[in-house]
Amino acid sequence: MSTTGTFISFEGIDGSGKSTQARLLAEALRARGHDVVLTREPGGSPGAEEIRALVLQGDPDRWSAETEILLFTAARRDHLERTIQPALDAGKIVICDRFADSTRMYQGLSRGDLREDVDKLHALMIGREPDVTVLIDMDPETGLTRALSRQGEDVRFEAFGAELQQKMRDGFLALAAEFPDRFLTIDGGRDIDAVAADVLQQVEARL
Repeated sequence: MSTTGTFISFEGIDGSGKSTQARLLAEALRARGHDVVLTREPGGSPGAEEIRALVLQGDPDRWSAETEILLFTAARRDHLERTIQPALDAGKIVICDRFADSTRMYQGLSRGDLREDVDKLHALMIGREPDVTVLIDMDPETGLTRALSRQGEDVRFEAFGAELQQKMRDGFLALAAEFPDRFLTIDGGRDIDAVAADVLQQVEARL
């Protein structure tokens, strides 16, 4: 898919502050005159939001890892077609809270040795990666405490506990090492404003 815009994703364990940092980056880039679309996964389009409700509510063992991979990929395809690609074609900056790397971690790594399956399905149905991925790195215990203190729907994967958080952190850092040209790893254990300033500086250097 050809694009004229820039596609930025944010990744990190639950409670790392990535959603806040994605929003702050969008605000900062808009203040500098950029046309920015801020979106999220799963979700970001009407069909994908319906799938979000399926996968983030209910018992943590409601779906098998294989079923989740299919659901997340279906949501991502709709999101790409209806939100991400049109914005990129219009020359906008798209900032997405999570993308395929989260599926590689949460379904491909944490719930079975399914990374190869995730990558094959991604190549077949999605066919692109972000131009830049900002990884907000966070101590797993701190992240879990933050995540469990939140109210609302997005508690399903936090329910898997501290062992998952540590496994996910290790996995995200391994992804950053695997794709160093795409990833920016940011220390999320600092003051929110300090993290935001670091994110903005490093992202602007890539624009």
